[in-house]
Amino acid sequence: MIPQEIIRRKRDGDELDAADIRSFIAALAAGRLSEGQIGAFAMAVWFKGMSRAETVALTLAMADSGDRLQWADINRPIADKHSTGGVGDNVSLMLAPIAAACGLAVPMISGRGLGHTGGTLDKLESIPGYMITPDADLFHKVVKEAGCAIIGQTGTLAPADGRLYAVRDVTATVDSIPLITASILSKKLAAGLQTLVLDVKVGNGAFMADRGQAEILAQSLVEVANGAGVKTSAMITDMSQPLADSAGNAVEIRNCLDFLAGRKRDTRLDIVVLAFAAEMLVKSGVAVSPDEAEGMARQALSSGKAAEVFARMVSMLGGPADLIENPDRHLARAPLEKPVPAARSGWLSACDARGVGLSVIDLGGGRRHPGDRIDHRVGFSELLPLGTRVTAGEPIALVHAADEAAAERAAAALAMHYRITEDKPELTPVIAGLI
Repeated sequence: MIPQEIIRRKRDGDELDAADIRSFIAALAAGRLSEGQIGAFAMAVWFKGMSRAETVALTLAMADSGDRLQWADINRPIADKHSTGGVGDNVSLMLAPIAAACGLAVPMISGRGLGHTGGTLDKLESIPGYMITPDADLFHKVVKEAGCAIIGQTGTLAPADGRLYAVRDVTATVDSIPLITASILSKKLAAGLQTLVLDVKVGNGAFMADRGQAEILAQSLVEVANGAGVKTSAMITDMSQPLADSAGNAVEIRNCLDFLAGRKRDTRLDIVVLAFAAEMLVKSGVAVSPDEAEGMARQALSSGKAAEVFARMVSMLGGPADLIENPDRHLARAPLEKPVPAARSGWLSACDARGVGLSVIDLGGGRRHPGDRIDHRVGFSELLPLGTRVTAGEPIALVHAADEAAAERAAAALAMHYRITEDKPELTPVIAGLI
């Protein structure tokens, strides 16, 4: 295999065969390619694209570049969900234990915050003692005994993706649909999944702000995953405002605990969590219809079984066993909590969700640089949803900050991220479509 020849052929728009793609990715994983060659390949793909067959071959080659997890001793369907990222999107935290309580095994490998979006791992690190990188034996044990485990990617799982992504990040080739597809799915295939449900976000708080582009990405992910042997579907969901009424790390863990304990229901988050639970159960063959599946999910919540699964997962991964019952004992609170008053009376009609996410970062709840340390205490809670009637001076959110100056700055910024109008807005459905 001559790397520059493969690069030249893709640069010229030729279709690469699976053997060439596999050889190139094997060389990448083994460290035999220069960053210049990797960047040139990524740029060639960015400009010329890839056929569906090429994208499947790339995904499989990246999945095979490291270990593949095995679940032969677990007598449950192996299922997972992945989100393309948003603000206040803590669906995974509730969804995994609900699905496990209904009979699925969920080995969920999640990521950190990217750009303005929050990361599931960063949220979980708000929990004292929680191990996001357990060894393979413990990961397997937790999935088998608790039903689910939410952890971070190990260095042996799809390692080619890590090296390719690092180069894409600095060569302006992140937003290539074939490369996004292979990056997401290679890790999921390596996790040994049988079924997968994808949450493709669209809106000003998503990486895909355009509905058409979101549909193209969702179609690519679904077709490639199915072509690689994993039964997959995707929902396109709205990210034109924070999904939960909290945005941050510890505040989103509190939101999750309230949800699982039955202290919070009937929100946009509720709609999305139950819809994805139903899709996972139907796709895995545990339920025959969405209505039956949603009923199972609601029962797992109301009976407390989903909360028990979450508590067991947390405990087995080193966290406190009584987290759900005593969150204040374990989750750190920010020194200062400050209400954000509505600037005028009227209807909350629009939100800059990306701006909200960036405000969390400005508070210290995210990273400006890869090595930055996160303050898990900070963020926003009690965010009012769009379509709410407010009176001037009434709180539209609560800021959690490390000091007065940060609280003042965040409160002013958040107020600017919401538009208040005299007329009641026409709201976008939270679930825009299924592919």
